[in-house]
This record gives sequence, structure tokens and C-alpha cells, in this order.
Amino acid sequence: MKNITMLVASALIITGCSSNTDFNEDKQNTEEEEVTEEEAAEPVAGDENESREKEEDTEEQAVEAPQLNEKGELTKPESEQVLVNREYRLPEGYEPDDLTVPDIPFPFEEDHPKKQIREPAVKPLEELFDEASEEGLQLYAISGYRSYDRQEAIFAANAAEDGEEEANQYSAKPGQSEHQSGLAMDVSSPSADLALTDEFGETPEGQWLKDNAHRFGFIIRYPEDKTDITGFQYEPWHLRYVGKEAAETMHEKDQTLEEYYGVEE
Repeated sequence: MKNITMLVASALIITGCSSNTDFNEDKQNTEEEEVTEEEAAEPVAGDENESREKEEDTEEQAVEAPQLNEKGELTKPESEQVLVNREYRLPEGYEPDDLTVPDIPFPFEEDHPKKQIREPAVKPLEELFDEASEEGLQLYAISGYRSYDRQEAIFAANAAEDGEEEANQYSAKPGQSEHQSGLAMDVSSPSADLALTDEFGETPEGQWLKDNAHRFGFIIRYPEDKTDITGFQYEPWHLRYVGKEAAETMHEKDQTLEEYYGVEE
């Protein structure tokens, strides 16, 4: 009887140890599963950085294109970054209300609207001319603001001389000219005989503008290698004010205004 009692007690002890061990192992396995789930829920550093970079890239590209009304005319023609071309037209009656004559050299004395440019571009243009002069370069302003009616007369004369198809390559129709925006200024130099020709781009003044205009908020609006995008021939003389931030972005990325907005002519 004594022996039987001892055997039963021994069995109970062995069973109890086994059950306790299983419980500890189950608890440990449960904790490991919880840790694994927590680790899986935590973002991996590389994935987090990649997501952030994608978000930043999206933000950089998210430049809203100008809006058009039912007539196909720009709804915000006064914007400093307004896109003007054959698809994005200025309203017929639009005339900027802040046109000013900048203190820069012109090759003519008479008072003429083409001396004018909008107020936001005045000081930057004067600073551009001043620095060019300090570099020993000679720039002259040739033509700035041009009204809708004036552009209409110019295009008609060009079309009569060269035909409308040919004229459309180098001359904008009314409403399609940046000069009506008051944010453009054609410039030249004595080294180019004060003419608006391709040769101006090869002069010291033309080269300097290509490399430095963006520092003052201007771009060369119609680059030589982007005619298929802008829809107009190469014009190294055509300065367009867009503001420093936009100009620097376009210069760094080698963009036209169409590319800046993600649209093409």
C-alpha cells in the first residue's frame, strides 16, 4: 500500500511539471508572435524614406496648369506665371493696370507703349540691365507691352507678306502673344546691330542672358531646342518675367513654360 501511494505521488509530480512546462512554452510562443506582429506593423526605414520621396516628387510636379473659360481664354491673365500660347489665350480686352516704363536704355526716344512692362518686373529688369552693364555688356530694350489690337495689326501685316502659315511660325495671333501680358521684353545689343535676330544669341550679351536671366526672375521664353514644344521659332531676345522661384526651377530643369505646367503646344 505504501508502495502504491508513492507511485501515485510520483506520477502526479511528473504530470504537474510537464503541464507547467507546456504553459511556459505556450506563453513564450505567444509573446514571440506578439513581437513579430508588432515588428511587422512598424514601417521599414527604407520604405518610409521611399514613400516620403515619392510624396515630395508628386508635390514638385503638382503645378496646376492655367484654367480657361468657355471661350478658351485664360481666367487669370494677371498671374505672373501665366502661360500664353496658341492654346492658352489672353482675353481680347485684357490690359494690365500696372504698366510702367523701367529705367533702362532704349534705342529710341519717343514715348511708346512698347517701353512698358508690368510693375512686378520693373525692378528685376533694371537690376538685370545694371549687372549686365557692370559686366561690360550693352543691352537695350526693344519692345515690351503690346495691346491686342496692335498684335492683330502686326500679325495681319506679317501674314500679308509671308502667308499666314509662315507668319504663324514667328508671329503670334492676337491673344496669343506674351507681349499683351505686359511681362515680356525683347532686348538686343549693338553687337547684334540692335536687331531681333538669331545672331543675338551668339553675342556676349545673348550668352550672358541665357546663363543669368533666371537669377532675376526671367527666362528665355523660346529656346532653340524646344521649338516643337513652344510652337514658335527660336527667339534668344525674348525675355519673359515669371518670378525668381519659377525661373530658377525652369533653369535648373531646362524647362519651357509649357513643360513647367506639364502641357505641350
